Amino acid sequence: MGTPAFAAEVLQAVLDSGAARVKAVYTQPDRPCGRGHKCLPSPVKQLALERGLPVMQPLNFKEQAAVDELAAFAPDVLLVAAYGLILPQNVLDIPRLGPWNVHASLLPRHRGAAPIQRSILAGDAETGITIMRMERGLDTGPMLLKRATPITLEDTGGSLHDRLARMGAELAVEALKLLENGPVAPEPQDDALATHAAKLSKDDTLIRWDRPVREVHDRIRAMSPKPGAYFHIDIPGENRCIRLQAHPGAFSQGDTQGSPPGRILGLSGEGLSIACFDGVYHVSQLTPAGKKRMDAAAFACGYLNRIDPTLPLSCPPPDDLLS
Repeated sequence: MGTPAFAAEVLQAVLDSGAARVKAVYTQPDRPCGRGHKCLPSPVKQLALERGLPVMQPLNFKEQAAVDELAAFAPDVLLVAAYGLILPQNVLDIPRLGPWNVHASLLPRHRGAAPIQRSILAGDAETGITIMRMERGLDTGPMLLKRATPITLEDTGGSLHDRLARMGAELAVEALKLLENGPVAPEPQDDALATHAAKLSKDDTLIRWDRPVREVHDRIRAMSPKPGAYFHIDIPGENRCIRLQAHPGAFSQGDTQGSPPGRILGLSGEGLSIACFDGVYHVSQLTPAGKKRMDAAAFACGYLNRIDPTLPLSCPPPDDLLS
């Protein structure tokens, strides 16, 4: 049971390993996506169809017919990875050896929908994968396997997602082999150590320059590449502002040149320099709304002279003078 690319990696590993026979694949209903809002199959559905597996896409399990359909497969195990649906108790009770979830954090830390981004936002030094037995509570079940990986200052939500997907796939196969050889004795979670990884909101994508510069860096990289971290620049005299996605750059603590948070200080060798609460963030690349991604120098020379002509910019001659 799974939907996005993370889950497809797990399914691929299970199929390639031969650790279990996959009787059916459950994934969320196709959703409108992209221009034209065409309904596109999830990565899990695409893989399942390529491998000739039955694909089931119930809207939920509130109807008894959907529960009965699942029970008819008589599964030993439900292997769940980023499915996106809450499974009721009558579904959790179906598999002979239990329902097991591939969760992208070191439980009980970051229970919930967005553990990868939340681990970076929290400034955690490490995260990992937990294979846990599912129960009625949100990610509260006992843990069968755990594996950790460090979070570096260069990690983004995207890079960490890909690494954890590979780890999750490996641990899912290992867990299936343990269950086959059973019995297993999963370790209960310590609820006193639990934190909640809430689903990302629009507010989470807003860059707050009045925060510590390390916190700004964590937000930008946690939201990269999607959904992106944003800020706005007002255009004097035009009664409008530019919405910008900031891509991960570098930061320096200390000297803000006496500038208030959010003040653009100009270009440096590391990017577009912006004052924060306790340092300066250097944005290496930006994406203006509706435009292509560009490096900081191109953005500064194309936009900032309209916003503040006093900023010290070093712009090359126009292309037509260079040809």
